Amino acid sequence: MQMNWKQFVGKTVHITMQENYGIVMDPKNDSAIYEIVFKSGTLIDAFDEGLLLETRRDAEQVKIFVFYKSIKCIEFFNF
Repeated sequence: MQMNWKQFVGKTVHITMQENYGIVMDPKNDSAIYEIVFKSGTLIDAFDEGLLLETRRDAEQVKIFVFYKSIKCIEFFNF
């Protein structure tokens, strides 16, 4: 299925990334812990390879590019 992402530009999205996409270190065991990673922001553009989000973090405007292949699911807000 081909999705028209342009219809969601300007909307708030909450993206759940593929499981085991993020990695953090467990200092107790000195080993890697895999976790599900989330990305949230306003969809500002869609490209052939992925989505561009914008959000505010620590008083800074941040742009996040998310590749389609790394997305597990997306929630859309502000309809």
